[in-house]
Amino acid sequence: MDKIYPDAKAALEGLTFDGMTVMAGGFGLCGIPENLIVALRDSGAKDITAISNNAGVDDFGLGLLLQTRQIKKMVSSYVGENATFEKQYLNGELELEFNPQGTLAERIRAGGAGIPGFYTKTGVGTLIADGKEHKDFNGETYIMETGLVADVSLVKAWKADKEGNLIYRKTARNFNPMMATAGKTCVVEVEELVEIGELDTDNIHTAGIFVDRIIVGKHEKRIEKRTTRAA
Repeated sequence: MDKIYPDAKAALEGLTFDGMTVMAGGFGLCGIPENLIVALRDSGAKDITAISNNAGVDDFGLGLLLQTRQIKKMVSSYVGENATFEKQYLNGELELEFNPQGTLAERIRAGGAGIPGFYTKTGVGTLIADGKEHKDFNGETYIMETGLVADVSLVKAWKADKEGNLIYRKTARNFNPMMATAGKTCVVEVEELVEIGELDTDNIHTAGIFVDRIIVGKHEKRIEKRTTRAA
């Protein structure tokens, strides 16, 4: 099966719909599937539940879908650099399911592994634990968290071969590998596409069996928050 598509719009053809759940990988602005996010915005799909570590910034990443009010709910762990997110949430226009960062990562990993739920101590005694099942193990209290799956996972990798085997680069390995396993359909954008057999099999991070569609994209190296000092 040919997994290579000419562009992000073509790669999302037939996959988007109102009310869909989408995972978008990356950490801050590093390793985000920026071309696929733009194509998702342009698809016009609305009432989206977006699962992502963060919501990008106001004019980049998932912030673009917040600007157009296509996102109904965010499942996230960090939202500090997005004024649009803050305004919509405080005005009651955006739902938020807030997660400790490690819990979010494990929920996604569990979803990809077919694990419906797990227990963790993280969040016990806080608002995170409200309404969740509590259980004691060896004298310690844990809360149950559920695994996460998505209709579509949008993933950014460094290199792919034509079978969809993926290699991520440095910080871009955050959230992308587990999201690739937790989407019913996985769409990947890469910086470089190589022939089958060119990747070192010992260094492949995501096996091609999880990947459905691939594009090669041009990527902007954005800095989320630039901090400088006087010379």
